[in-house]
Amino acid sequence: MKTIHYILLLLLLACLALPHDAQAKKKKVDIYELSLDDNLEMPEITNDKQADRIQEYQYKVAVELKKASYDVELMRDDEVIVVTLPASRLFAANDTVLTDVGKKLLGPLTRYLKNPGFYKMLLVMHSDNTGSDKYTLNLTRQRVNAVYDWLDEKASVDFVVPYALGDTDPITDNNSMESRKRNRRLEIYLVPEEVMLNQAKKGNININRITK
Repeated sequence: MKTIHYILLLLLLACLALPHDAQAKKKKVDIYELSLDDNLEMPEITNDKQADRIQEYQYKVAVELKKASYDVELMRDDEVIVVTLPASRLFAANDTVLTDVGKKLLGPLTRYLKNPGFYKMLLVMHSDNTGSDKYTLNLTRQRVNAVYDWLDEKASVDFVVPYALGDTDPITDNNSMESRKRNRRLEIYLVPEEVMLNQAKKGNININRITK
């Protein structure tokens, strides 16, 4: 009887340990294996003070980007910044080679990669519906890879994840030249990562502060 009780106790202790194991596995999630939606939701910020500090910091960054003439929005309770760049400013028509103008446009954004783990940067390339699904998907894949490769030459891309969506997520209809131009775009999401979260927990967020 004592043996049975001992076995039951061991099983109970093992069950209590499972949440810690689950947390450990969660920290080891490969961001390159996640969908766009999942990457936009992670990491989740549950502490109110931490969230307030991150929202305040992200708002300041968004204001700076707007002053530099970038098209900027805030999402996920103002925790995530979205920068939208027209594909026409990055690539020639139907081309996949990043232009000099495009490089100049992307250049200032590399500063957000200077502290790996401060931000997770999601690159999301879109097209209009001109051409087959296969064509538009391949075009956006080659274009987003061109942006990723260029960033790789300039900064750390350990927390940069590229996505090619083809024409699957238009922001307007494709019934006019102007509408199709709006749909051809690169969206860059600046998502707070663990370095920022840890800084926010301590009360002071600064991208230039390298923590180990």
